[in-house]
Amino acid sequence: MKKQIPNAITLLNLLCGCIAVIFAVNGNFVTAALFVFLGIFFDFFDGLAARKLNVQSELGLQLDSLADVVTSGVVPGVVMYKLLELTTGIYDFSTSTTGWNTEIVWNGLKHSVLPLIGFAITLASAYRLAKFNIDDEQQSYFKGLPTPANALFIVSLPLIIEFQNSDAINAIILNKWFLIVVTVLSCYMLNSNIKLFALKFKDFSFKNNATRYIFIILCLVLLIVLQFASIPVIILLYISMSVIDNLTLNKTL
Repeated sequence: MKKQIPNAITLLNLLCGCIAVIFAVNGNFVTAALFVFLGIFFDFFDGLAARKLNVQSELGLQLDSLADVVTSGVVPGVVMYKLLELTTGIYDFSTSTTGWNTEIVWNGLKHSVLPLIGFAITLASAYRLAKFNIDDEQQSYFKGLPTPANALFIVSLPLIIEFQNSDAINAIILNKWFLIVVTVLSCYMLNSNIKLFALKFKDFSFKNNATRYIFIILCLVLLIVLQFASIPVIILLYISMSVIDNLTLNKTL
């Protein structure tokens, strides 16, 4: 029975992802983001529970990735799809469209091509998770941006629109070229070879975890000051600090 506790937590992650998909499809980004946050919370604690109970298993590893495909892959793909949909005027079928906005008709359903680009995030996330499962090197660090971090970045975009009340920022986020660039960079970072530090503490000494402690403190400050707008900044900070950490380590070797 004990060995099923981490798997049960993982399934809660998957359940949160399924619920988030429903809300994202219906354009309720705030509730979708809430369930993504909750799913990522469960994703963190299933591994912790497995280590503390000493019940790590191949089944748990595979189940964890399957859950992440939904919560941290499908949901951000749907969110990007919906954001791109908002830039196309897809709901106005009275005008003809060309280029990216070209409509395709299938089984009586009209649809714009552009929003489908958002699902590249889902495909890149699934590919990244599959690579992670067969990579024995990623024990103390990540190679490429972890899918939960990428999911947080994507779902934060509609939250910024909803809560930051900045017309200038909204105009940037709802620009189709900005969203396309974000999608491309997201797919690249998910599967890049850049080494990013993991928030796993082998001990709690500052000497061995300086980067982690500094990162956590900066995250708290940014969250207080920038609120939801801090999430993309935190992800960029995470990448930047990892690169600096790698350069520092290489110089000492």
